[in-house]
Amino acid sequence: MEEERADRFGEEPDPRAGELGAAVSRLRRALAGHPALLPDRDAAEDELAALDAMARAGATDVSRLRRSLLLVAGAVGSVSALAPALGDVRAAVESFGGLPGEAEAANGPVNGSAGGPVNGAPGGAPDERALPRPREGA
Repeated sequence: MEEERADRFGEEPDPRAGELGAAVSRLRRALAGHPALLPDRDAAEDELAALDAMARAGATDVSRLRRSLLLVAGAVGSVSALAPALGDVRAAVESFGGLPGEAEAANGPVNGSAGGPVNGAPGGAPDERALPRPREGA
């Protein structure tokens, strides 16, 4: 099927999609073989099916991939036997990269010095003077 898709569109399939599909398959097999009753098993299986479909289609909608990952993790995340396979799915989703603006939000505002402190405070902590203060009497 991948060769057919490559011939139709003239592009090579994204190897990240193949990795995602393989990781999803491993987690689906692990979940199917897990004997315990999981209240959200159906939700996890539905989202794994969605992830598998996205991988087969070569979709790279990172926000949708992450949403599905979050739902699967919420459904099976506390089951330690499934943790390695879930970790593989997470790594495969993360290989597609972050959302636009995510790096800046995680690292704080850029102050012109690479790797330097945020807002001029030592150790990267925000300067207390830069933090908003609550209005008095509110």
